[in-house]
Amino acid sequence: MAAARERFHLTVLPKASPPSRDALLEGLRQAQAAICTLTEHLDQEILSQAPRLRVIANYAVGYNNIVLEAARARGIVVTNTPDVLTETTADLTWALLLATARRVAEGDRLVREGAWQGWEPTQLLGADVEGKTLGIIGMGRIGRAVARRASGFTMTVLYCSHGVSNPSALDSQWQRLPQDEVLARSDFISLHVPLTPDTHHVIGAAELRRMRPTAFLINTSRGPVVDEAALVDALRDGRLAGAGLDVYEQEPHLHPGLLQLRQVVLLPHLGSATLRTRIQMGMVCLENIQAVLEGRHAPNRVA
Repeated sequence: MAAARERFHLTVLPKASPPSRDALLEGLRQAQAAICTLTEHLDQEILSQAPRLRVIANYAVGYNNIVLEAARARGIVVTNTPDVLTETTADLTWALLLATARRVAEGDRLVREGAWQGWEPTQLLGADVEGKTLGIIGMGRIGRAVARRASGFTMTVLYCSHGVSNPSALDSQWQRLPQDEVLARSDFISLHVPLTPDTHHVIGAAELRRMRPTAFLINTSRGPVVDEAALVDALRDGRLAGAGLDVYEQEPHLHPGLLQLRQVVLLPHLGSATLRTRIQMGMVCLENIQAVLEGRHAPNRVA
């Protein structure tokens, strides 16, 4: 924020809660550049009322909150923040995976609520991670970072991906298979796909039926890639052992059934939430804006 104030005149200052539609429109009407987050949906109607806007710097890797066709039609450059949050999000994925497998949140609640009566041989028995099979749906930057960490647990890595941007970064021991096989053979499934029409509900009722009843689903990508109602049904019926979720279909609202399930670990979209990473994301946004306003190519242009 200090760098932003030094370089630019800010029309709408960031707050803890998303701006109202009126505040967003008022700011965009004045702005040549905008930094937005996933909570701001910039559609054709909004962009049509921003006559001076030249660049939108999305404070995220994904950009499904921006209607790219509308931005292109108005000659507005759209950028994102790749790379800087890869390792941080991979760390959070593993935090969720381990917490879900070893029932960390349940144990924490037991102690805090004063219900723990001491060690018991069958208390909160969880699942082993070492030596198990990790299935990754989407082998982009974050998917690869998650897979690299699996070697420390001597896990077998299976994956499916519609496209691999950097094949040389793939470990030869990782096995690429059709999605159905990855789902059927994995003990843990971790999702790392962008939200597009093709990936909406990429995990639905049919896909959940293909998973093992002892398997766990981890999602740190985008909420709508999972059919939450189908996930709740699978967990209630014992067709899935557990889930770790950082993102949701209708953020910040959750399917009410998720709150009733003890075998689910729920986080408030913390994937990139470290101080260093969030600062780096902001600096990337500023670099992209500066480039466009100076007539240079934006380093992280997506449209």
